[in-house]
Amino acid sequence: MKRRDGSCLLQSVGLATKSAGEDIYAHSRRSKCGTRTFSVSHSGVPSPMTNIYRTILKASRLVKRRRPISAAMALQELWSPPGPKTRRKSAKTAPKPKSRGVGKPAQGRPDRAAPGSFSSGEFHCPHGALGYWLYMPPGSARRRMPLIVMLHGCTQTATDFAAGTRLNRLADELGFAVLYPQQSSKANIARCWNWHDPAHQARGGGEPAIIGALTRHAINLCRTNPTRVYIAGISAGGAAAAIIGAAYPDIYAAVGVHSGVARGNIRSLGTALTTMRGRASGPSKEKLPRQLPTIVFHGDNDSVVHPSNARGFLNNLERSQPGPLTSRSYRGCSSGGRHFTRRIHKGQDGRTLLEDWTVHGSGHSWSGGSAAASHTDPSGPDASREMVRFFMTHRRWDWRQV
Repeated sequence: MKRRDGSCLLQSVGLATKSAGEDIYAHSRRSKCGTRTFSVSHSGVPSPMTNIYRTILKASRLVKRRRPISAAMALQELWSPPGPKTRRKSAKTAPKPKSRGVGKPAQGRPDRAAPGSFSSGEFHCPHGALGYWLYMPPGSARRRMPLIVMLHGCTQTATDFAAGTRLNRLADELGFAVLYPQQSSKANIARCWNWHDPAHQARGGGEPAIIGALTRHAINLCRTNPTRVYIAGISAGGAAAAIIGAAYPDIYAAVGVHSGVARGNIRSLGTALTTMRGRASGPSKEKLPRQLPTIVFHGDNDSVVHPSNARGFLNNLERSQPGPLTSRSYRGCSSGGRHFTRRIHKGQDGRTLLEDWTVHGSGHSWSGGSAAASHTDPSGPDASREMVRFFMTHRRWDWRQV
């Protein structure tokens, strides 16, 4: 700085002064924080925001005293960006929930069924409505356990079937959930599943669609393992289980049929009764899609569904052309004195595709069931335990191959 009066210093910061009492012009400067404007009236009265007039006078006096650095520091206060505004801390408030619209309730998952509960409900879907009972075994609610769907026979109820099969007790022991759909007497006066009606034999309609949707609901409700879902039944329930499993292989991993009829060319009640009596026409040679792994129980003294119907499951397996089958037979006797023959049919990869049990001397009843319920044979081998054992060796992706 060459000039001792400091005018060069004042010009360097963009201000011009003539004398202490002269007018001071407004000056503006841009910074990173935006544009800052300082304004002073021509009479020399400073704005309320910043007392520019006094700062300029102070800087002029410092220059005259040969203290240019102090004058520069005084002027620098005019160009410094405003400090951050201090805000008063307010009490924390809970965030407001997002509005979902009027008349649109939250579509979250339903509350999980409580462990150790056996509860009933009514399920509704576009295909119809159906009552059900659902059993969740005691234990951790975080487990992704298997799910078994059980279809009762004619004249039975869900609770009667649960008592007869004693499957809830097995669920406590082995850890799986059980869903018992219950047929309405309005849909069938004898509470039979309408497996003989073409309206209830295919995917996307009738009882298969309702039970398939109910199964998905139970998977969501119980948080079960979606790759370990199975379906089984007795008599009309067994025939329906075979139909539903074939219609929804994307839900079920395996099927269990007790004293039932295999899928075939049945389109009326008359043909159903003929088939049940063992008088059906010869098996068709038409190729079938890949069959789900199936376990079959049948008493050879069954007077309601002829024992020859058990052969239909092997015929359907052969029609699906799984390749060469390896078959073995075993004979045994239950603790109750019933003799049985067990036939195992395996594919070329060694997996069991069909397991067929013939219970000698048993009628149209659940083998090894409880005498406290209807349609049971307490003397036979434990069909419930054997079906669960068979199911647990299969996952849904085991059979689905390109």
